[in-house]
Amino acid sequence: QVQFVESGGGLVQPGGSLRLSCAASGFPASNFGISWYRQAPGKEREFVATIFAAVDNSNYAESVKGRFTISRDNAKNTIYLEMKNLKPEDTAVYYCNRNYAPARWGQGTQVTVSS
Repeated sequence: QVQFVESGGGLVQPGGSLRLSCAASGFPASNFGISWYRQAPGKEREFVATIFAAVDNSNYAESVKGRFTISRDNAKNTIYLEMKNLKPEDTAVYYCNRNYAPARWGQGTQVTVSS
């Protein structure tokens, strides 16, 4: 069964950093492009970042470019999102999923940026 478990969220002050983890199971994540998404209260879920399978390249939403870095550890079947210089507008529940044949959404991990 394809499954994603997100973790690593928390409360952080503006300008702070967090590293989110996305543990994939039921399939080899190395064979798939994987993306991070986020959903703020009262808003639609939006794309944050993606890492491709074949060339290990990545792409980011304009709002996070230069601050967030997506990476993967194939041995752990885990995808990470390193977030720096966090802003209040980054507050959201963060989710991950594969780009092709997306699975059921996980529970997500809450990121709150506030002083």
